[in-house]
Amino acid sequence: MTVLRVGRAPKPFSATATYFDGTRAAPAHVALTVDEDTKALVGLADTGAEIRWPLTEIREVPDQAGGDQMVLQLANDPVQRIVLADHTLAPRLPNRTKRPKVTKRGPLIVWAMAALASVALIIFVLVPTMANQLARFIPPEGERALGEVTLNQIRTALDQTGLNPVPVCDNPDGLAALAKMETRLQNALPEAQALTVSVLDHEMINAFALPGNYIVFFRGLIDKAQTPEEVAAVFAHEIGHVVSRDPTRHALRSAGSLGVLGLLFGDFAGGAAVLLLAERLIEAQYSQGAEADADVFAHAVLIKAQIAPSALATMFERFRELGGETSPFVAHFLSHPSLGDRVQAARDATPSGFEAVPLLTAQEWRALQNICD
Repeated sequence: MTVLRVGRAPKPFSATATYFDGTRAAPAHVALTVDEDTKALVGLADTGAEIRWPLTEIREVPDQAGGDQMVLQLANDPVQRIVLADHTLAPRLPNRTKRPKVTKRGPLIVWAMAALASVALIIFVLVPTMANQLARFIPPEGERALGEVTLNQIRTALDQTGLNPVPVCDNPDGLAALAKMETRLQNALPEAQALTVSVLDHEMINAFALPGNYIVFFRGLIDKAQTPEEVAAVFAHEIGHVVSRDPTRHALRSAGSLGVLGLLFGDFAGGAAVLLLAERLIEAQYSQGAEADADVFAHAVLIKAQIAPSALATMFERFRELGGETSPFVAHFLSHPSLGDRVQAARDATPSGFEAVPLLTAQEWRALQNICD
């Protein structure tokens, strides 16, 4: 005798659920069942609303309250909701996790490209333009306050724990040697600058300028220099950025760009923004024109200070030799397309027969090298 196996009929489903019709804030209670003939979820809410949802058109949406309930909606109706106490109905819904088909992809792509273009326009055109304009109106005291705060942020950001800011080197003999170097350069400036010069006790090979006439050296750069003239050449280059107010414009651009990105991707007002801004300022990469202008400024100042501009070329070449090291400062100079031209320009800027006057005595140079001891 042949035995026919018949598929087991699904168990009858019935449940009490909460129903939101999308027009009223108050929920309704509904007794639900599955109509096996029409394959639909049916019920009558206590408000009198009749429910008949085809099982194939029901989609599950995330339960934002806790994840223990089952929240349903119709594929073509984004406002109505049915909330069940458990997932008993899940096996009866073949398409509950199916995503809706994307229609009219062309307009969506166009809008997406337009949105990206708008963000790019804001970050790369409007923010720099506004930063350049705003930099003209920042009073000196505001600029100095920005520089001081930024320096403290950088000192904190460079410490991995965030609890012990990188120390500022304060060896008296080293500070005296650095002050002598500054005085020599100040006397050669077209106009005296009220500079605040610091050396941070960190191995990074770096030097940079901050808003408010702050110039910062890292111990690593002084360690790698072989003569005080090489340090003075970098010093003069950074003074060129200060005179042109490049750090202020760069800080405003960075802050504006981070603000735009924060609006798009989340709140950047906390520690992440501080770290990103500090990193952007440490690794400041000015335009090719700004770098060239700072070089030309440095050449003129060095000549007047009776220091050979070729010292800047020597330092650039040393950066090139150190290219394998992970230094943002070195990486910046190596990535600059005109490094070779800048080296040659520094050498050409040294007049024929130029007689340099020693900058520091051997004892003073040792003191500067030990400024962090």
